[in-house]
Amino acid sequence: MLPSLQESLDGDDKELESSEEGGGGNGSAEDRRPERPPSSHFCLYAYHGSRSATQRGDSDDGSPSSLTLEAPSAADFSLSLVDTNLPSEAEPELRSAIAKRLSKGAVFEGLGNVTSVELRLPDSRVGCYYCLFQQDKPLLETAISESIPDSSEYIVCFLGGSEKGLELFRLELDKYIQGLKTNVDSEEGSLETHNKSYLSNWFEEAICPIQRVVHLFQEKLTFLLHAALSYTPVEVQESDEKTKRDINGFLSVASLQGLIHEGTMTSLCMAMTEEPHKSVVINCSGPQPQFSNAGSNRFCEDWMQAFLNATEGGNPFLFRQILENFKLKAIQDTNNLKRFIRQAEMNHYALFKCSLFLKNCGSGDILLKIVKVEHEEMPEAKSVILALEEFMKEEGAAQAS
Repeated sequence: MLPSLQESLDGDDKELESSEEGGGGNGSAEDRRPERPPSSHFCLYAYHGSRSATQRGDSDDGSPSSLTLEAPSAADFSLSLVDTNLPSEAEPELRSAIAKRLSKGAVFEGLGNVTSVELRLPDSRVGCYYCLFQQDKPLLETAISESIPDSSEYIVCFLGGSEKGLELFRLELDKYIQGLKTNVDSEEGSLETHNKSYLSNWFEEAICPIQRVVHLFQEKLTFLLHAALSYTPVEVQESDEKTKRDINGFLSVASLQGLIHEGTMTSLCMAMTEEPHKSVVINCSGPQPQFSNAGSNRFCEDWMQAFLNATEGGNPFLFRQILENFKLKAIQDTNNLKRFIRQAEMNHYALFKCSLFLKNCGSGDILLKIVKVEHEEMPEAKSVILALEEFMKEEGAAQAS
């Protein structure tokens, strides 16, 4: 097992696991299913108050930036409860805590924040994601029409796990909030029932997909990790929409997009797409997913085992932390290889170090493709990469014989 992988299990991951014990980590086998645990809650408030809006300047890419809504003082706004599944004694405590947070800093519509709140719940201190949400059409028509007229701004709160755990999923929760807006615009029929269900299912839909994928694939997760790391296209066949959405979401989170140079990622994606018969096909028609054209390596197999070792705790936050550590280790190895290649341009011993590194890192096949794409326009590095490619072919032939 890779030393850094062991550190990930002994360090940040154990801290997460300990902090999430109230969310089902020590329960029975029934409690460990990747479903919404009893300790997850939602709360929806209508926001009333005036705020001055200022438009920030254009962003670096020239597109208009988002609207900044300056925070009001406590006397300038109020929060009216629209719906919640919190116990009645805990809701006023949450309302007070969120009001204090809103009065301290700027609010960005659609961009959530994560904090910890002390509530009269079994977990006592719980993580809380909250987000300002603007919607012309009322989210819950009955409640709004009867008691909260002319409301177009809301504060949505999701509570569960710890602050550190929810922070890992902040982007997914932002996307989930945007999904609420889309559903309100397009939904026909009982809007109130639909949105209550949508809000109450936030934990299962936004937090648990990674855990569900691990449970579904088991040892075959190594193929999925390899596809994500190499940016190989994946086609999911004979699957229901929820499973397909889970798989695609896992691949998106596990990929290195955003962590390595954008031009390198684009070129790598194009190179992998252009190679014939390289798409990985996952057929979900049977009880176990079947893979075609799948690849793997020792690096992905080691990290797959780390995911399987974490299934006993039933903690979805831990799976996400392991996935983040998986990506960070891959980036670290890529940077080390690039450093060795720069040294090898002038030093034959450094070329030997490159070959040893590729042999021992467990992911030399993928790393070499990444640096090859990135060094495409650097003639001084091409001879080094050609030598390393030849070395990797010889290593592969030796292992096959």
